[in-house]
Amino acid sequence: MDPAGLTALLAPEGWALLSALPPYDEKLAMTISQRLRDEGLDPVLVAAALTQSRLRAKAHAKLGDFADGMLFTQAGLEQATRLEVGAHHARRYRDAGLTHVADLTCGIGADAMAFAGVGLRVTASDVDEMTAAIATVNLRHFPEAVVRHGDGLTLDLAGIDGLYADPARRTSRGTRVFDPAAYAPSLDSVLALRESVPALGLKLGPGIPHAALPDDAHAQWVSVDGDVVEVGLWFGPLAPEGPGRSALLLARGQAHVVAPGPDGPALADAGPVGAYLYEPDGAVIRAGLVGDVAVRVGGRLVDTTIAYVTSDSLRRDPSATAYRVLDTMPFGLKRLRTYLRERGVGRLTIKKRGTAVVPEQLRKQLDLRGDAEATIVLTRVAGHQQILVVEVV
Repeated sequence: MDPAGLTALLAPEGWALLSALPPYDEKLAMTISQRLRDEGLDPVLVAAALTQSRLRAKAHAKLGDFADGMLFTQAGLEQATRLEVGAHHARRYRDAGLTHVADLTCGIGADAMAFAGVGLRVTASDVDEMTAAIATVNLRHFPEAVVRHGDGLTLDLAGIDGLYADPARRTSRGTRVFDPAAYAPSLDSVLALRESVPALGLKLGPGIPHAALPDDAHAQWVSVDGDVVEVGLWFGPLAPEGPGRSALLLARGQAHVVAPGPDGPALADAGPVGAYLYEPDGAVIRAGLVGDVAVRVGGRLVDTTIAYVTSDSLRRDPSATAYRVLDTMPFGLKRLRTYLRERGVGRLTIKKRGTAVVPEQLRKQLDLRGDAEATIVLTRVAGHQQILVVEVV
């Protein structure tokens, strides 16, 4: 959206049009666009309203009904924090006794809204003028929140007792950036601010290597319904857990934290496949806490290099999905094809870890026939390729 489109939307006629549009339907968008233009509406306004309608529809997955009153950019929506994750961010600041948070890279304002929503005073900043204008619109209901256009690193921090940043990790062409020095702003430049304000929080991509994490950070990987969405780095009073690693699992309205014991992440031995197999949540794997899952379920690893846990008796735990092991066999295409045909399996779920097999290619080679369903896990067990036939408990 360009400045002309935003100006048109913010006029009374534009806001009324956006509010009156039906739920977005890609198949009807061109028809609605033509009808509105035929009625004499400005094409710039029509295009802007339909774009916002489309982005609002996509934003529901992250922001729920709040999306219906917000404005977006495509890049801003992609980087926006999910509602339930933003609430956890905000509670860290509130519970640390902070009162005034500077969101140095506010984007469309999703996290700033969460901060303001728990009663914190917020100064938000974004280096892009259009994005800052949209954040101002989105924060209009929070009188204690102000938005500045400019480089957040240059904000006057007088009176501010908490900092938050979500550095951009894509280029202007949408290419993902993996080098922390190439973030915008760079990771080091943001970390330097904790010398002035120790209470610093950062949202980063979950793929960042452990070696790139500062020693004084508490790093918490976050998953939502099994999808790993971020790693948060927390410093000073925002990290009551102290330096280290943990995983926050959000699913079905529940929150579970997986953290190592006082001696650090557990080391688990490997052993034979038992009656049950556990697939740790992705946030647990990213945090390097698979050994702790083995402790929680009273199990062992299937292989020292593989993030699967097995046990002889069932112990349910939110840190992992449990499967009942029905059969095991060495990997072999002919053997597996015969096994599935004898059981009339026509629909097969293929899970894999530690193998180069491509599931879609394997599925074609198996030439499945029948009405039954099955799930197999392709993995290494004690260094050897194995097939585990499983069912979800």
